Amino acid sequence: MSQYGFSTSVSLPFDVAVAGVIEALKAEGFGDLTEIDVKAVMKAKLNVDRRSYRILGACNPQLANRAISAEPDIGLLLPCNVVVREEEDGRVNVGFMDPAVMSKLVDNPEVLAVATDARQRLMRVRDAMVSLSR
Repeated sequence: MSQYGFSTSVSLPFDVAVAGVIEALKAEGFGDLTEIDVKAVMKAKLNVDRRSYRILGACNPQLANRAISAEPDIGLLLPCNVVVREEEDGRVNVGFMDPAVMSKLVDNPEVLAVATDARQRLMRVRDAMVSLSR
């Protein structure tokens, strides 16, 4: 996907993909979720029609607490964002912010440990989405 994330593409209806991501995130301890419906915001604010696009801000309180305790300003890089977006061909792309980016910006062993843990959890969420799509 990019230098700052990883993704998968699934053959699921958009709302089913969003629900699946939310359930998989919860299973990995990311219980506090914020949600931005970009499609609705763009329509309301700019009268622009877009394909479905949702940003999920996923927070694992235990990991966030460890990271903030080690590096108080790390909150600038939290939460772990997940983007669910509908592609032109109807498939749904699920993209994950790679927590490893935090450890590239902050030279702190505890932040590296938290980022590694968060990355492993998010990769399991990605794998769960692939399984759900089968």
